[in-house]
This record gives sequence, structure tokens and C-alpha cells, in this order.
Amino acid sequence: MSNRLSVTTIALASAVAGAVVALAAARVVTQGATTPYRASRTPDGKPDLNGIWQALNEANWDIEAHNTGPSPAPQLLGALFAQPAGAGVVEGGPLPYRPEALAKKKENFERRLTRPTSLELNETAGDPEAKCYMPGVPRATYMPFPFQIVQTPQQILIAYQFANATRQIHIGREPEAPAESWMGWSIGRWEGESLVVDVTSQIDRTWFDRAGNFHSDALHVVERYTPTSRDHLLYEATIDDPKVFTRPWKMSMPLYRRVEQNALLIDFKCVEYAQDFMYGHLLRP
Repeated sequence: MSNRLSVTTIALASAVAGAVVALAAARVVTQGATTPYRASRTPDGKPDLNGIWQALNEANWDIEAHNTGPSPAPQLLGALFAQPAGAGVVEGGPLPYRPEALAKKKENFERRLTRPTSLELNETAGDPEAKCYMPGVPRATYMPFPFQIVQTPQQILIAYQFANATRQIHIGREPEAPAESWMGWSIGRWEGESLVVDVTSQIDRTWFDRAGNFHSDALHVVERYTPTSRDHLLYEATIDDPKVFTRPWKMSMPLYRRVEQNALLIDFKCVEYAQDFMYGHLLRP
């Protein structure tokens, strides 16, 4: 009887201990899921965003959900440079275009591969990426190229590999934009773990993607960069452009740190690759 009691007691104690361990583990998991990640700090106490980052998605082809598509010249290229399918990065359904703006978007897509035959067409037809124009914000973030964040207390520099584009984010002050520009004017502030950036004064000649999604000179972008682990940022961009869209809308995506040894931001100077495309019509036969 005593042996049977001992065995029963031991089994009960083991079960209780196992339940305690499982409950403790569940609490740890729950706490890990609900406790926000706290990034390492720079000397001034702000979240450290320094590093080389890159998006890994299909948003540069189309920020909305899309199917696969052929390459620009299937007879010559086969499957090379074909469009991959993507789930999209836009939250809340289709982009809320105004009717006349949606017609313009469709025209952009139809003329995305148009080779300029005049200086006017250089500005009005074809994807700006094909011309090596600076990509603007937010497109520069999710092109298939890395970018580097260099952080100081007064300003943050972001250098993009594509077209050697750069932008400065002013922290703690709000100077007026000297003029409209390709990459706009960026004013930043910290909200807890997030860097929040207001981007204004962008010219209207950049697109959001290769699908012809576009904006006007009234574009206002609010970006959020939030560390979610040592090697990941959550990137969010809220788009407000009353000339093109009926309401503001938002995109979001993770950004990944380039962690290979001796990671570098290497120049991609594409101007020479675009010269014949843009100005070939000016050359003598």
C-alpha cells in the first residue's frame, strides 16, 4: 500500500511540476508576444537604426497584389526579367484612385515601356526607373537594392544604391524646403521606438512602382521605421494625395538587415545605361 501511495504521490507531484513548467513557459511566450522589442541605443539614447537594409518583396513591380507577367521582350529574353507574382503591400484593398487618376494610371502602365522619341516624352512617358531618375519616397525603400541608414542626433542620412540617391532627415528642427525635389523634404521625430518622418515637396514625376501607380505634387508621405528585432525593421508609409486619391492609404512591409560579412553599399550608377534609351533618337543614323 505504501509503495502504491508513493508511486501515486510521485506521479501527482510530477504532473503538478509539469503543469507549473508549462504555465511558466506559456507566460514567457505570452510576454514575448506582447512586450514590444526594445532596440539597442545610440549614445543619445535613441533606437539604433544604423545599418544596411533591404526589402524582400515584389512591390517595385506592383505595390498591389498581382500575378506573374512576361518579360519586356519574351522572344529575346524568354523567362529572364519576367514579373514575379506578389501579394501586395497595400493595406485595406485596392488603391482609392479618383476616376480620372485611375485612367492616368492605366495609361502609365500601357506606356511604361515607351522609348522616348522627343524631349517631351522623356518627362511624360515610360517608367522613371528606366531613365535612372531618382525613385522618390516611398519607392526608394522597396526597390530591389539595399540602402544604408547613418544616424546622428541632429539628422539621419539615408543613402540608396539605386542612382546614388540620398536624403537627409532633419531631427529636432523643421527648416523649410528650399524647392521641390526628386526625394522630397524630410522632417523626422521619435515616437517611442519608432522614427516618424514627414516627407513633402516631392516632384510629381516619380512612380510608386512599374505598374504605373503614381502621385501628384500634393503628395504627403508619413513614414514609420520601427525595430522589431536586431535585424528587422517594420516599415510603414501612409500616403495622402487629394489630387489623385479619395482618401489616405497605407503600405507596410518588413525590412531586413544585410548581415553578410563586410556588407557594403556599392554604387549603382545607372545614368550611362539609360542614355541610349532616352537620347538615342538624337543620334545621327
